Amino acid sequence: MPISWTAAFSTGDYPDEPPLLEELGINFGHMRDKAISVLNPLTPIDKHVFDESDLRGLCSFACCMVVFSGKIQFNFIYGVALLGWLSIYAILNLMSESGIDSARTASVLGYCFLPMVLLSSLSILLHLSGPVGFIMSIFSIFWCTYSASLMFVTVLSMSDQRLLVAYPVGLLYSAFALLVVMAK
Repeated sequence: MPISWTAAFSTGDYPDEPPLLEELGINFGHMRDKAISVLNPLTPIDKHVFDESDLRGLCSFACCMVVFSGKIQFNFIYGVALLGWLSIYAILNLMSESGIDSARTASVLGYCFLPMVLLSSLSILLHLSGPVGFIMSIFSIFWCTYSASLMFVTVLSMSDQRLLVAYPVGLLYSAFALLVVMAK
């Protein structure tokens, strides 16, 4: 049955048209699986969980830092993120035999920001410049580093080099923890 041009102005559905979220490439099931694998890194991780890449973790961190704290810091956040992403991408490709693509590197680093998002959310309510902020920042850095290094060594199958991967990743997350603590 042919569809007329007036069908564009009606509310009728086209046959065999995919849902809007599927058409845009938004899959809440994958986002949930990625978030759970970051927030609970003690469970076994599927090697293909980060096949689809996005930057939702980094964007939520930037929103918590900027929108809720009232300080405009997009240039610092994205500048440090860009430099860290390029550095981690180069280091991982030099260390592994198979290599990793840049989008997957950014996705893993972005999703592993979720503990840092929790820290930045707490910085809205609490003043984190004292010993409590120091302890919470160290805990958040270790959590992010543990999750990211586990994801990278799982994806790249290089479990013997986990500490070598964790060191630069930990430095990157330390820079973001400093941004959170020094924001006020």
